[in-house]
Amino acid sequence: MRVSLDLVVIGLGYVGLPLAQEACASGLRVAGLDRDAAVVEALSRGRSRIDDVSDQDVARMRESGFRATTDPSVIGELAEGAGTVVICVPTPLSEDGGPDLSAVIAATETVARHVRAGTLVVLESTTYPGTTEEMLRPRLEAAGWRIGVDLFLAFSPERIDPGNPTFGFRNTPKVVGGVTPACGERAEAFYSRLVDVVVRARGPREAEMAKLLENTYRHVNIALVNEMAKFCHELGIDLWDVIRCASTKPFGFQAFHPGPGVGGHCIPIDPNYLSHRVRAALGYPFRFVELAQEINHSMPGYIVRRIQDTLNRAGKPLRGSRVLLLGVTYKADISDQRESSALPIARELIGHGATVWYHDPFVPAWTSGDLDLERVGDLTEALAKADLTVLLQQHSGYDVDQIAQASQYLLDTRGRAPAAANVERL
Repeated sequence: MRVSLDLVVIGLGYVGLPLAQEACASGLRVAGLDRDAAVVEALSRGRSRIDDVSDQDVARMRESGFRATTDPSVIGELAEGAGTVVICVPTPLSEDGGPDLSAVIAATETVARHVRAGTLVVLESTTYPGTTEEMLRPRLEAAGWRIGVDLFLAFSPERIDPGNPTFGFRNTPKVVGGVTPACGERAEAFYSRLVDVVVRARGPREAEMAKLLENTYRHVNIALVNEMAKFCHELGIDLWDVIRCASTKPFGFQAFHPGPGVGGHCIPIDPNYLSHRVRAALGYPFRFVELAQEINHSMPGYIVRRIQDTLNRAGKPLRGSRVLLLGVTYKADISDQRESSALPIARELIGHGATVWYHDPFVPAWTSGDLDLERVGDLTEALAKADLTVLLQQHSGYDVDQIAQASQYLLDTRGRAPAAANVERL
């Protein structure tokens, strides 16, 4: 007979698997539920599919008793009165630009069918404020559960930052918002076993909004410097030096940097949840978010125009030129290509007739979108052959000085290359 579980994590991706790992390390008895059989099979073979959890980490999880399954009946193995279910499923955008909550709804209905009395149910998937109370609570209550009495419900926004060497799951404060005071107490008690600091929100709406505020803040400020990058280039102003100088102010300023676009799940997607919610519920736009989205979405096209201009000054047309993209992930030193700006840049370059190669030490094969790009093996040789090289992501393994010296022309979108006749910075 199996030992009762302390935790079931639904969704074993970039959010759920680090949570399960920390829970295992904290001595909890944990199982993971995922509807993707390939994910479950990989974990069952001791293989991780995300950057922040290694194969060795998975091995240690399995030694502690962790198992992954596609069978929802595992929820029924939770210890009665003391178990927790955490929902960490994807919430992508729907065709109309709003959040697609189909996976959240499916997970909630699965929980409602299999959960035992006294269980804490937590949603960690990013969504618009009101989801926990308007989407999860009615479905759980329709199954006969009384929230705050025999089932406890809360929202806790995920704060996973892939590749961050300083802040991991345990030392990043955890915000929790319970539907009732009793729900909040249960959520605080659960996460106190996993993290150093738990922050109680007034309720789930405040916790849901906190996540969107965090990412909207970044989204708007990145858009600010992206637009400044465009007009500073036209005015002959070195924006990177401007940011360096402004950063010396010890108060009232936080540095943000321009780039070829925004990627990952959070910045390109999460603020849309808030914008969509404001339009749907209040009937007017969230203008800051929509303008920021417009600016940030324009950056890949702007990068292509800068590539074209640089080649033109060298007497070369974009059509027929060889362009090498360096770093095609959305963030440095990880393998995640979700929403990477490399895809729209490559697609537009190819549409203009350029030959596009890529190099990335973390991406052995291009898996983003519908393109099949050639990965160069010998970087030094490729730099010499390429008519123009574009530094999109500054992985720590890249020696930017050497890349600049070996390139015919380099467009540096990260402001790291030294000044040289063949180097142009965003």
